[in-house]
Amino acid sequence: MNNKIYLQITSGRGPAECCRAVALVLEKILKQAKDQALKAEVIDREAGPLNRTLLSATLSIEGKNPHEMVKEWEGTIQWISKSPYRIYHKRKNWFIGIQTFTIPVNKEANEREIRYETLRASGPGGQHVNKTESAVRAIHTPSGLSITASDQRSQLQNKKLATERLLIKLAAWNVEQAMIAAQANWSNHNTLQRGNPVKVIEAPLS
Repeated sequence: MNNKIYLQITSGRGPAECCRAVALVLEKILKQAKDQALKAEVIDREAGPLNRTLLSATLSIEGKNPHEMVKEWEGTIQWISKSPYRIYHKRKNWFIGIQTFTIPVNKEANEREIRYETLRASGPGGQHVNKTESAVRAIHTPSGLSITASDQRSQLQNKKLATERLLIKLAAWNVEQAMIAAQANWSNHNTLQRGNPVKVIEAPLS
């Protein structure tokens, strides 16, 4: 029986070192999923302040019993490394968070808060451009979050894809906001609880 799990990896708006750890942990999870014959798909990623860094990433993992793999990652991850960006910085411990989440059961209520825009799908190098407005941008009005789908030739199919992806993005965003709010009193940065990390990685962040 195949199951699908949604996963949010976040720096909790921590410094660039944490954002680099998010990018590296994402790579590790994707590799582990592949090694275990699980299908992993990156649904969304938010670029960090520097090259090769991510503020957060959202992915789905699907296959036979993905929970076994995911449970070793869910929680606080501690990455031990000297800062590759601040040579004389003494701190070596960087923390990121990983949390699973589900899509809201009451999709209809969420969809009432979504407005749609149609636009032309673009093609590579100006060739094979779809001249009809088949691409669809879905915008969640209360939060301002948006996502565009242009995978299909049909506007109706792209609207469905955009809606599904936006609901996933919204659920991930809610998870991240909760993580940040819960740790607002941290002295160093607003990330995650430092105690009892589920995994400790000691490796260069470069």
